[in-house]
Amino acid sequence: MSLHDQPDREPMARPDGHPAFAEPWEAQIFAMVLAAQKRGLFSWSEWNTAIQGVRAEQTQPRDTDYRLWADALEQLLARKGLVTLEEQRRYRQAWAHAAHRTPHGQPIELTERDFDPPQPPQA
Repeated sequence: MSLHDQPDREPMARPDGHPAFAEPWEAQIFAMVLAAQKRGLFSWSEWNTAIQGVRAEQTQPRDTDYRLWADALEQLLARKGLVTLEEQRRYRQAWAHAAHRTPHGQPIELTERDFDPPQPPQA
């Protein structure tokens, strides 16, 4: 059962009363970080160092802190050798391809054909 299956459940809120997550992907990044740490993939100290490193590198403000979390998670997992930046790029492109070919309102399903899709002919 997911949170979406619990209509009477109140959404998480920050102390100021605003929702904790503006978009579902923010909650997903939050959950991924918690799950990865709980599985022992990194310590909270390593996570803090990763967040501070990404924050120090940013040249312009992000629209949400969870973009910072996503960048930090990608870099930390790559630094620990759990996934390469190239593998992350490949999956990001495959998901973009899958999203582009999926009709609006339909679930996006990643398939083998989304990896290294054929390129349009050059003029």
